[in-house]
This record gives sequence, C-alpha cells and structure tokens, in this order.
Amino acid sequence: MCASPDLESTMSIKKRLIAVLAAAVIAGAAAAQPPGSTSTPKFTHPLPNVPGKSLVAVEVAYPPGGKSAPHRHAGSAFIYAYVLSGAIESQVGDAPSRVFTAGESFFEEPGAHHSISRNASATEPARLLAVFVVDTGDQPLTIPD
Repeated sequence: MCASPDLESTMSIKKRLIAVLAAAVIAGAAAAQPPGSTSTPKFTHPLPNVPGKSLVAVEVAYPPGGKSAPHRHAGSAFIYAYVLSGAIESQVGDAPSRVFTAGESFFEEPGAHHSISRNASATEPARLLAVFVVDTGDQPLTIPD
C-alpha cells in the first residue's frame, strides 16, 4: 500500500525538522563548552653542552574562561612554565590546584599528569610561556588524555 503524496511530504518535512533540531542541539552543546587555549611555538634550540637535548618554548594563550584538556607531555620533557599575564589555575600530579599570577612560575617533571590548566578569570585573558627541556625531536610535545 502506498502512502499519499501529502503524507509523504509531511514525513519528509518532519525528518528535515528533526535533523535541523538535532544539529542545533549539537551546536548548542559545543557552544556551551569553555573555549580552549592556543599554543604558539616561540623557538627551538639544541643545547650544545647537553647532546641530544633541546630547549623548546611555547606560548599558551587562554581566552577568558579558557582551558586546556587534561594532558601529559613528551616522556622526556621537563617543563618550566612562567605566567606572562593574567591568572592561571594549574594542577600537576598529586599537588593541590593553585592559581599562579603574572610573574609566578611552576614546573612539570617528565611524565607528570597536568589535570587542570585553565584561565582563572572569566573576564580577562591569560598567557604563559612553557619552556621544555626535551630530547631533540621528541614529539608530540603535548598528549591529551
């Protein structure tokens, strides 16, 4: 038995409406997530007195409310982070979470888990400079959970 043209047209409209609503829900959920951070490489330089090691500097910028996903870094990486501007909340390993402001610094041992890395402000941007001492060519530098 064949459906009438009006019924087929109504079903087609309903299917399109469901698809549009589903897309809107997905887009809304994505928009509700806090913005992420952006990383900009600043330099890479081999250490002449430590063969096989390099210094790598990366600037990490957080928009207001921005955060990075929990992550680890390259297995050989020792990281020294210096807050350039704003306030950044960080938790590395089993240490308690702490807010670091411009001019303060923290470090990460090789293999450490960085569970919290976010802008502590919902209204002001924040930036940090992450300096890696890493095996030359060790990639990727950041591995999300």
